[in-house]
Amino acid sequence: MSLLRRPALATALAVTLAWSGTAAAQPAPAAALPAAAALPTAAVAIGDSFVSGEGAGSYQPVTDVNGVAQGFPGWSAPNTNAFFCHRSANASLHQAALPGIQARFNLACSGGQPHDVVNPSGSRAKGRAVASQLDQLRAVAATHDIDLVLVGLGSNNSSFTFGDVATLCANRFIADAWTGWWEFWAYLGGPVPQEPCAVSDLATEAEIAAATAETTAALRSLLTTLAQVDADGRHRIVFQDYTNPLPLDLAPRYHEEDGRTDTRDKFRDLGAERYAAGCPVHRASLAPGHVFSSRLGTVVQGAHAALSAEFPHADLVLLNVQRAFDGARLCEQDGSPANALATPIRLQDGPTGTFVTSLSGKDKIDVQRIANTCVSYFQTCQESWHPNAAGHTVLGRCLAGAATTTARAVACTRGADGTITVG
Repeated sequence: MSLLRRPALATALAVTLAWSGTAAAQPAPAAALPAAAALPTAAVAIGDSFVSGEGAGSYQPVTDVNGVAQGFPGWSAPNTNAFFCHRSANASLHQAALPGIQARFNLACSGGQPHDVVNPSGSRAKGRAVASQLDQLRAVAATHDIDLVLVGLGSNNSSFTFGDVATLCANRFIADAWTGWWEFWAYLGGPVPQEPCAVSDLATEAEIAAATAETTAALRSLLTTLAQVDADGRHRIVFQDYTNPLPLDLAPRYHEEDGRTDTRDKFRDLGAERYAAGCPVHRASLAPGHVFSSRLGTVVQGAHAALSAEFPHADLVLLNVQRAFDGARLCEQDGSPANALATPIRLQDGPTGTFVTSLSGKDKIDVQRIANTCVSYFQTCQESWHPNAAGHTVLGRCLAGAATTTARAVACTRGADGTITVG
């Protein structure tokens, strides 16, 4: 399929002349009605942080539920502010080459859940003050012919969220690195979780099943709404899954420091090294993390399969991007995070706007204070472990391939030389 603009269906007006064989004058044919002007074509993004552009910078003002455009409100503002949807001018929707598309609308919101597609996000705990994504879509359809919809949905739901999973594993590593087992008992009154993350810590099979049903229901509403509001009834919907910002194993450079690995009690130098590189996580947490990201893929695959069966004539394409960052994940090579396609974990010491890039020389009280800033002001750390601007450029190339393919499912992969292939 090409996104080149399709010709509108022509409406012919047939005029029959009744010749009677007399010389009587015939009535003049009715004047042709003027053709309705074609609406400009549009591509739209729906979903969560991986399509909103979280991590890519250049965040644009976001209109809140009251119709007020919210610019950056300051680091100490409530995280419910619409601006923190973090809709980036560098998001993949804006990076993709999409022939025939005249306008692009990013309606996704960082932290977005299936709930937010149909309902105002602010009507749930920790939701942002924006209208439902379908209401925003209806507003776009009033002025544009929607030809392409990019959907990224499923990593956040009523069972688990990507942010909670990332925070869990990073906090366990930091606790293990800076605090000895005896200090937990002496200063904290008992043990604090510091073991590597296991698969069961991240999402159970029951939670994945619930997330799949929740995501499918929301996207069913999306398809139904598009059928009602799209100007010509023709549109492609691309279901994109997720890519893991971390590798299956860290480069040897990040395995140990000062003769200590992350399998012993307290390893501050190694903790500081991995934080600086953007990957403060146990090596043993990496494989479970990839199981989690592959399970997120099954959520998207399940929704795509179910809706393809329910809507056999709909133009639905599954876009697998799980290998789009191969060779360029955080700490996969020396020189991280500068050579990675994902953002490092970065914290602030209070809502200052200044990111802490090094934890060298920090004691456990310093680290606890810095980590608590993320808890109190989530916007200070919410960019962590997301595609950066270069990563969104890659995802834009993945989207461009999915927008024009004749297949119902494609995979976007990155070769050893950095070549991106969609097929």
